[in-house]
Amino acid sequence: MKLTVVVPVYNEKATILEILDRVRAVEVDKEIIVVDNCSTDGTREIVEGLDLPDVCVILQDRNRMKGNSVKKGIAAARGQYTIIQDADLEYDPRDYLPLLAEVERDEVLAVLGSRVLGMAERGQPMPRSSFAIGRDFLNDYFNVLFSTDLTDIATCYKLAPTEVFQSLNLQSDGFDLDFEMPAKFVLEAQRRGQVVSELPIRYYPRSVEEGKKIRWTDGIASLAAITRFRFVQPGG
Repeated sequence: MKLTVVVPVYNEKATILEILDRVRAVEVDKEIIVVDNCSTDGTREIVEGLDLPDVCVILQDRNRMKGNSVKKGIAAARGQYTIIQDADLEYDPRDYLPLLAEVERDEVLAVLGSRVLGMAERGQPMPRSSFAIGRDFLNDYFNVLFSTDLTDIATCYKLAPTEVFQSLNLQSDGFDLDFEMPAKFVLEAQRRGQVVSELPIRYYPRSVEEGKKIRWTDGIASLAAITRFRFVQPGG
């Protein structure tokens, strides 16, 4: 099997079936692992009732935060490669194929789908919300600490060989996992003599009113995670 798509979901009743349709439409041999984080809006009942040969559903016993759900999906992955897919419609699964082609290059350990590069390529104005400003600060801080020039470490689209994901000993349970993963990718790439690459992707941002769940406290946790994981080995 080529690809495992891990879909963490919490209270996405309006979009879960649509995003699964879009993921299933991508022409690559894959499995989809949906991890419901104890949704209360009817999402849990929707995914629990799915009977699709390429979709596996994991039901959390309580709300354990997004990062924990991602880790559960990664642990269950059986594909050669794994990618993370949010359950809203901000990211476009049609970008899987170029990301897969990139990660198959010998010198590439992992590839990040960059919203920043994608929006610049299409002439889309970058959102200037407090979330976007905080994201840019965290990205710049990461680049200083790790001596990298990545543009979008917080992206959902992180694709790597499944054995790499499963070897990282990921620890974060919250949104700070989005920063732990690239930190450990970079350290592991340096150890192996490889690189972490980026490609532009499509991005359709939504607001808090539309369901975006990240909060300012997640930014503080992410800052701490970047600092902490700069000084540990990838498997530590």
